[in-house]
Amino acid sequence: MYWEKRFPQLLTTKQLQDLMSKDCPLVGVCDITCDIGGSLEIVNQTTSIDSPFFRYDPFQDSYHYDLDGEGVICSAVDILPTEFAKEASQHFGDILSQFIGSLISIPNIEELPLHLKRACIAHRGALTPLYEYIRRMQNSDVEDPSRNLEKVYPDKKKYTTLVSLSGHLFDQFLINEALDIIEAAGGSFHLVKCQVGQSTDAMSYSELEVGADDKEVLDRIIDSLTSIANPSVEDGFADITKNKISLKVGKFYENEVEKGYDMKKKNVILILGAGHVCRPAAEFLTSIGSFPSQQVLNSCLEAAFEEQNSIEVVVASLYLKDAEEIIQGIPSATAIQLDVMNHENLHFHISQADVVISLLPASCHNIIATACIELKKHLVTASYVDDSMSKLDEAAKVAGITILGEMGLDPGIDHMMAMKMINEAHKRNGKIRSFTSYCGGLPSPAAANNPLAYKFSWSPAGAIRAGRNPATYRYHGEIVRVNGDHLYDSASRIRLADLPAFALECLPNRNSLLYGELYGIENEASTVFRGTLRYEGFSGVMGALAKIGFFNTEALSTLNNGEKPTYRKALLQLLRLNDNNLDGLAMNEKEITERITTLGICQGEIAVRTAKTIMFLGFHESTEIPASCQSAFDITCLLMEKALVYSGTEQDMVLLHHEIEVDFRDGQPTENHRATLLEFGRTKDGNTTTAMALTVGIPAAVGALLLLANKIQVNGVIRPIMSEVYMPALQILEAYGFKLLEKIE
Repeated sequence: MYWEKRFPQLLTTKQLQDLMSKDCPLVGVCDITCDIGGSLEIVNQTTSIDSPFFRYDPFQDSYHYDLDGEGVICSAVDILPTEFAKEASQHFGDILSQFIGSLISIPNIEELPLHLKRACIAHRGALTPLYEYIRRMQNSDVEDPSRNLEKVYPDKKKYTTLVSLSGHLFDQFLINEALDIIEAAGGSFHLVKCQVGQSTDAMSYSELEVGADDKEVLDRIIDSLTSIANPSVEDGFADITKNKISLKVGKFYENEVEKGYDMKKKNVILILGAGHVCRPAAEFLTSIGSFPSQQVLNSCLEAAFEEQNSIEVVVASLYLKDAEEIIQGIPSATAIQLDVMNHENLHFHISQADVVISLLPASCHNIIATACIELKKHLVTASYVDDSMSKLDEAAKVAGITILGEMGLDPGIDHMMAMKMINEAHKRNGKIRSFTSYCGGLPSPAAANNPLAYKFSWSPAGAIRAGRNPATYRYHGEIVRVNGDHLYDSASRIRLADLPAFALECLPNRNSLLYGELYGIENEASTVFRGTLRYEGFSGVMGALAKIGFFNTEALSTLNNGEKPTYRKALLQLLRLNDNNLDGLAMNEKEITERITTLGICQGEIAVRTAKTIMFLGFHESTEIPASCQSAFDITCLLMEKALVYSGTEQDMVLLHHEIEVDFRDGQPTENHRATLLEFGRTKDGNTTTAMALTVGIPAAVGALLLLANKIQVNGVIRPIMSEVYMPALQILEAYGFKLLEKIE
């Protein structure tokens, strides 16, 4: 099939190697398109008619020109159509030649037979009348960013409405009649969406924004469109079914430009990135008009969102299919394909939005933020504000826009809850003696059903690397620094007073001192600590695995000794038992526990849990290791991806907890302030949205909503640590259904 570099490959070399290692019965592949290194990565050359095959050996990653050895036979003849039978080509050419001369020489296509006339798209350098709609729709098409924006969006008409047409619009050329009606009446149209049926039996679908400066003119246009949607035999239609279209007309809007937030038109929010976090954000924004606590929302925004679809969400992804899956079932949402590295396309789509939300990796934010500054569009991200983003602060201020970063969970809700507590204490002349914060994404207690009591909703490789980050915090006035190699050893057991049933532990989370400065308490708090939450025992097992060598990135010798590499052999080497005479060991839980203890890695309950984890991952099995795995780290990540995942019905959990101790100068007793967020994944109609996706996506959407309503007046690069952001944001999150609990003792 047709393929470009921006599309995912159909079959990578690694995938083929994995398949063949599992005795896949694939014998050969014929790549008709001959994209070198393209949709089939193993095709690195074309073949000829005389020598049409080569052989790829996935086990040796080598190419051969005989057909007798191991591997897959490949054919990639780039001139394969020349191999059609000569008689077939001659016959086709003889018939076609009867038409070619007359088609080229005929001065007037009206003289052609009807079936050829209807098939003639262009004649003498111009579109034929039946196909003029192509040019007209092309001039209106928002998906073509290459044209001048003034031409794409001419002066907006005073009155507009959205018209949806479906039926045999193109094969019966009914679209021409619809466009003629609009233009003949003095109206205008703008193509919003177009889906063309792929067969004569399939319906086509178009959405047009139809406008006019006079409401009576717009009414007449709609009446005329309605008449062609309901044809009759008296009107001359012999086949009403074939010539009928379905018409749906939206509400009328009077487009008067008002100061501030324009509630008379749809506002467009562009979401870049179509990962799991995107759908909750899109659903939230498009359902504003039917918000569960509408009065709370209106009071926070000082604007009445009474229209259920008053916000149009555009979801952009490098792969259109991903964006289309995200918006499935969401009203007022559109999917587009967009490569943010394409400067022209990125600028076009940002120019059409009121606010942009980037859910892409942080490495993309600088490019997006720079475009937003140039086009004077607000931007929201859930990622940390790094140095490259901070450097854009002055440019954003000059442009008069706000770049709201760290508007997710951690960072995000943690900032907002902390600043609310701290500022309320300061208003009462309190002094923060200590600030302690814990946050973690965990399986719900019911889903913590493996020896590690943990499951991955993201890359195990990323989680393992995060466990090697150094950490710094202040404890009773002393600076404590933890080396990344000893992070798991520094974990401490905790019991949260408001959640006594949870047996938890925490690991220091990077540099806590930065938060003392960010929250303005660096000169008053003797303790500033931020920790990552896990269930009790997690750090002991992960630390033991690290000490054994499961996270080592060096190549394992057992994978390159000429023998069939298996998980069991890798385990024997990791446990220093790789001698051939020990290969007969049962390698059960008891033997692995004893070996871990003998090596001095750990003992007692942690040694047992570590052995259980090794068994649970499948390291004791004699299954062959894929060729893509070259180190213990690779193998461990692969097995964790397979074994430590959520099933369709299991829920994850997000737990965020702040504690501050507040001293008062007037002799009042010291107070302990606590704030907790506990959120579980939600299942609706058989589909589960993770708590992590909710608590990252919804705050980002709330940030966009506040910017849309002009509630954030500060320009530049900011975080949600000021009251004009966190006060309404927390209220909206609570109204949405997040459980934010606060206590003072």
